[in-house]
Amino acid sequence: MTPAAYTVLKLDAAQHNLQKVRDCAPHAKIMAVIKGNGYGHGLLRIAEALPNVDAFAVARVDEGIRLRKAGIKNKIVVLEGFTSSQELDALLIYQLDALVHSFTQLDIFASRTARAQIAVWLKLDTGMNRLGFKAKDFHAVYQRLNECPIIKRPISLMTHLASADDKQDPMTLKQVALFNGTLQGIAGERSIANSAGILGWAEALADWVRPGIMLYGISPFPGMTGEQLGLKPILGLHSRLIAVKPIEKGETVGYACAWVCENPTTLGVVAIGYGDGYPRHAKVGTPVLVNGKRAPLVGRVSMDMITVDLKTQPDAKPGDPVTLWGEGLAVEEIAQWAGTIPYTLVCGITQRVRQIDSSWLK
Repeated sequence: MTPAAYTVLKLDAAQHNLQKVRDCAPHAKIMAVIKGNGYGHGLLRIAEALPNVDAFAVARVDEGIRLRKAGIKNKIVVLEGFTSSQELDALLIYQLDALVHSFTQLDIFASRTARAQIAVWLKLDTGMNRLGFKAKDFHAVYQRLNECPIIKRPISLMTHLASADDKQDPMTLKQVALFNGTLQGIAGERSIANSAGILGWAEALADWVRPGIMLYGISPFPGMTGEQLGLKPILGLHSRLIAVKPIEKGETVGYACAWVCENPTTLGVVAIGYGDGYPRHAKVGTPVLVNGKRAPLVGRVSMDMITVDLKTQPDAKPGDPVTLWGEGLAVEEIAQWAGTIPYTLVCGITQRVRQIDSSWLK
């Protein structure tokens, strides 16, 4: 039985998107970013769909442990590093690379002997002002790390771009220049580019690239879709009509009676809502596909249901398929209607939405 709300994952698209990364950065190693439960697509599913990448990146230690326990052998980098001696122990046990971004981490390293060693990525803050060391402290930090017997050599080096999704913003070039200038004369592999950096800034390509959102077929640039960039979306969100009913002029629909029917029409009720991760603030007019044809959202999004105007589909009936985003309806478009970004939509899908591999539907 097909569930009320479900996602369809076209996992073969992951390899297509990976090839796009290779085309843009042919000389770089690839660190596939699969944090946030694989951007809502499923951590292990995406890792298994990308076995030929050079490394995976996750945000937190527990994500890396989960990958190791599932049998993933690739290099795994924990982008938030660690904050305690216990977390460092876990990194060592499961052979996870750590991002180094704080003086607290340096103190923990200094307290350790070399019974086991750990590979690290030293982060330079070039303007994101989130994690990382300032340029004025960087050389001293690098020297301290080199003096710690627990650290594997050579130390790898990283920064993160703040505005690469805006091709007109000079910030990216300033960050690249600061990174390269600060690291002059320092050995170690380098990584700068995220998805937007890979697609839009050749200057940001280095020894490693870190594709995230583009691997899932989604554009990192506002106003563009993944399809326009030659990418293939992996995930589509789907449901079905559960009721179809006539509605007269002057009748209202949904909470707060916020939508008033201007002409007699047919209303469709779809089994999807913010309890499934559909955006609560999607505006009236946000499109869905009913039987492959567009129908506009009317009324407010509820926890379990939305309502759509079926005036163009008089033959629609309960049980008919509905696409909230996916083939024929880009998630980037829905994000615009909802006043958000596509990252929040795919990452916000809740646990009660069943994930289905597209091969299951054949």
